[in-house]
Amino acid sequence: MNPNFRIEKCFEEKLGSSFSKILILSLIEFCVPKYCNLFKLNLLVKFLMEGKMKKLLFFSAILFAFVLSSCNESPSDKKVPITNEQKLVVRASNNFGLRLFRAINREEGAKNIVLSPLSVTMALGMTVNGAAGETRNSMLKTLGMDGFTMDELNISYRDLISYLLNADRKVQFELANSIWYRNNFPFKQSFFDLCKHYFNSLVSGLDFDHPNSKDIINSWVEKTTKGKIKEIVDNIEPDIVMFLINAIYFKGSWLYKFDPSKTQTGKFYLLDGSHKDCKMMKQVVYIPYLTNDILQAVDLPYGSRKFSMTIFLPKVNKNVDDLINEMTEKNYSHWISSFKDDSVIIMMPKYKVEYKVKLNEALKNLGMSIAFRSGVADFTGMSDRGKELFIDKVWHKTYINVDEEGTEAAGVTSVEIGYTSAKPTPIPFILDRPFVFVIREKESDAIIFIGKIVDPKE
Repeated sequence: MNPNFRIEKCFEEKLGSSFSKILILSLIEFCVPKYCNLFKLNLLVKFLMEGKMKKLLFFSAILFAFVLSSCNESPSDKKVPITNEQKLVVRASNNFGLRLFRAINREEGAKNIVLSPLSVTMALGMTVNGAAGETRNSMLKTLGMDGFTMDELNISYRDLISYLLNADRKVQFELANSIWYRNNFPFKQSFFDLCKHYFNSLVSGLDFDHPNSKDIINSWVEKTTKGKIKEIVDNIEPDIVMFLINAIYFKGSWLYKFDPSKTQTGKFYLLDGSHKDCKMMKQVVYIPYLTNDILQAVDLPYGSRKFSMTIFLPKVNKNVDDLINEMTEKNYSHWISSFKDDSVIIMMPKYKVEYKVKLNEALKNLGMSIAFRSGVADFTGMSDRGKELFIDKVWHKTYINVDEEGTEAAGVTSVEIGYTSAKPTPIPFILDRPFVFVIREKESDAIIFIGKIVDPKE
């Protein structure tokens, strides 16, 4: 039965043609759209049928808020469940991201570090589609994706991108991929088509010898990251034939915003024991909280709670490197599942970080070294001359700004593909025994000096 009809019948019986009936029926007509919560309307019908009408005009106002807040939904507001395949890809990506984070932390020491594992995974995910043989196997194993077929992996990437882009309409999340290639190098169209289909990648051929080529690429990066990362390509060397780039932009407002009037100057203690002044935000809030022997943690939600910032603070007898060393995928998953809501007084600094790192050594140490080896790597999935291709550099740049309103962040990963011509095996010529030499003028063939060396004295 139409919910509007049931309510109208109820009012007809109780109110006749009174002004109150007209008022409330108008509210019902306004508040009952296509995607209404019928359960709440049924409760209202029951309430009215029981004859509790004395405060009808008062409840007409409540009705407006009651129905409008729960019924004015659209299909885009409904949460689309993440599939098991997407969860497996996310878990593998997280495991890779945590291993990469630990590796970079060992390299960087006492520096701020900001990584986007999702961005790195996406850029390398496109790249692995162009790899073959042991190169592909080692890349998949390093990424933790060796349990997938390429079709399964690509479908999961595609669906995950779609899911994340629509996860929370109150959070601005953008993810884009692009491929820029030297337009006179013979790449396979099938590789480009695959990246377009599964990664929604822009594909563009450029004259890499022209000085504005890097500006075109960097302009795309700047536009995609809303100006937060202005360039990823410093210059294009003669042996570079392709850039595979992922860019991510995130802007989310805290569900529980910090009051700027409560932000005060406070002390932040550095790794060497010294301290510096910084702006400390403060609020008391009921949020997910975790404590154990290693750490304390809170989970600060953005928007509609689909995204959050989870902050891990080492206990006073630990330091941040101890904590990072414990951040295995198993421990991380256990920690994330162990939060309980509690009342927390949180004080945290405002901060802004711009970060750039070359990922070559970290990726090699994690098991991907073959992809970087000229003359050994196999990228015949992207070109018939793929045995002459290799990963030359992987650059990663990030930006993050955290304040009372929320967080703005961006990440870009660029995989540079280099080219090496096949070279003949050099002929050995080793002067390890007596020899004769001639110094001559080549045009006239005149011998200027001639000699024999039996003992190379100095």
